Amino acid sequence: MLNEFYVIVTRKLKPGMDIKAARADVRALMTWQPIPIDRVVVEKAWIIQDRFLFSWWDSLIVAAAQVAQCRYLLTEDLQDAQELDSVIVVNPFIHTPQDIFQGD
Repeated sequence: MLNEFYVIVTRKLKPGMDIKAARADVRALMTWQPIPIDRVVVEKAWIIQDRFLFSWWDSLIVAAAQVAQCRYLLTEDLQDAQELDSVIVVNPFIHTPQDIFQGD
């Protein structure tokens, strides 16, 4: 997904982001250690897409979160509080970090 971010901010946005700034942003985001989209993630995404009828991109995101063993997925694109097996969807525009972690 960092690839998509880089292309959009440097080529599709008008005016686009400075290449050096975009690369700095990608490097900063890489510190979160994103997982690669490999066969395991793709296979899991197909299962999620079929089961929940999500878009392909949402299915990939959920699959990546599950493979990375994330407990929460922050997104406004899916239903808040929806449990997707081991991952709980949290809308970050509704909840504060304190709301999310008070039950832990």
